[in-house]
Amino acid sequence: MASTYGVAALTRLGLAYSCSSSRDKFLVPQCCGELTIQSCSRVSNAISRQNREFIIPSRSKIREFRLFNSVELDRFVTSDDENEMSDEFFEAIEELERMTREPSDVLEEMNDRLSVREFQLVLVYFSQEGRDSWCALEVFEWLKKENRVDKETMELMVSLMCGWVKKLIESEHDAGDVVDLLVDMDCVGLKPSFSMIEKVISLYWEMGEKERAVSFVKEVLRRGLVFSYGDSEGHKGGPTGYLAWKMMVEGNYKDAVKLVIHLRESGLKPEVYSYLIAMTAVVKELNEFAKALRKLKGFTKADLVAELDAENVELIEEYQSELLADGVCLSSWAIQEGGPSFYGVVHERLLAMYICAGYGLEAERQLWEMKLVGKEADGDLYDIVLAICASQKEAGSISRLLTRLEVTSALRKKKTLSWLLRGYIKGGHFDDATETVIKMLDFGFSPEFLDRAAVLQGLRKRIQQPGKIKTYLKLCKRLSDANLVGPCLVYLYMKKYKLWIVKML
Repeated sequence: MASTYGVAALTRLGLAYSCSSSRDKFLVPQCCGELTIQSCSRVSNAISRQNREFIIPSRSKIREFRLFNSVELDRFVTSDDENEMSDEFFEAIEELERMTREPSDVLEEMNDRLSVREFQLVLVYFSQEGRDSWCALEVFEWLKKENRVDKETMELMVSLMCGWVKKLIESEHDAGDVVDLLVDMDCVGLKPSFSMIEKVISLYWEMGEKERAVSFVKEVLRRGLVFSYGDSEGHKGGPTGYLAWKMMVEGNYKDAVKLVIHLRESGLKPEVYSYLIAMTAVVKELNEFAKALRKLKGFTKADLVAELDAENVELIEEYQSELLADGVCLSSWAIQEGGPSFYGVVHERLLAMYICAGYGLEAERQLWEMKLVGKEADGDLYDIVLAICASQKEAGSISRLLTRLEVTSALRKKKTLSWLLRGYIKGGHFDDATETVIKMLDFGFSPEFLDRAAVLQGLRKRIQQPGKIKTYLKLCKRLSDANLVGPCLVYLYMKKYKLWIVKML
């Protein structure tokens, strides 16, 4: 176990600190008021012992030790443990507290004389407030080397460490001190089945210390530390990604994006997966933004709010463009640092971004990019992009996307043509919508009632325009032939001759 991070910082914290002749030792905080700093070697300990006050506990006093006021360990230590402590247990405690010999020598001597439970109680004793917690780490490290750490002992030590970490956070110590503690935890071989970095971030978050959580992540990245605890499956991409994910859970999508970009532009190196998480946040923010715009348009139609002026429209477009620019920036970093294995998922995120923003041409491009890297998009995504392109009347894109009709099933053909029809309707392109309805009828498909009604209504509003009457009559006739509308009476008025003509379809 080694820690080379700032002895001076330990003085400010009031941590118990000690050194052995073999290597430096970092003692975890006990948070019991102001503790003295003890920084010395084993030799200097022996020389200056008369000037130092070591409290060697009596056996009756040891039997009264409890930790429940600082760390919850009820499931590990019970009142019955007091009766199970042997004389060898108290002897080991006294020897370790004297610090006249290396802890490993003391433990080796006691190896066959102490039970697993008594070794656990030694850990508990030295983890108490006011005790030399360095010994707890030494004991665990020795147990690890001797392969005497079972599941229960591991859980006990993890609980102790979590308690120490929590105390550091509650005491508002610097993020660097928390990282120091995690480093020592890693050095002694403590490997929980979860990420301690994520645990620390969660503690900060639950306490409402969001700025300190950011400082902690910065410190981890600044030192370039890599913690790999237990099974990494399911983690949110490391410290940056996990913190960004926590922000997203609360709906702070823009903050998550800003976090990742800020860390990267500050010269730090967030993990690659954090870029993907930030891109997901861009997608969610664009989606929420689009929902808000649809509500606003609904209020405008209902005359509940005034129509947006040119300045507000410009601000809306600018905000959307900035979000897309952030997403593109994140995608370039992900591809640059992640390599070919990230191509597919990056283009997938970009596709979602452009769909939410309603950028048809860019979305179509991402579909083909995904196809080129071997990640075929779902058929529904092709249809959604087709509808966006239809609303914008992007003839080239529509033509390319419709080539898939030749190799799809009848059900998929109907679904694709329905999306195409709705895209034309949304964009107000009713001549094209009419042709799409007729095409569906030629294939033997029946367009949805609302879609048919929307096309007829759109044509009827434009019936006074030159040539529109023919399109309207043509559609009415085809729908009537397919028994989708009843007989129609069309009234035509010829102004020149002041003549009304009634025609049945």
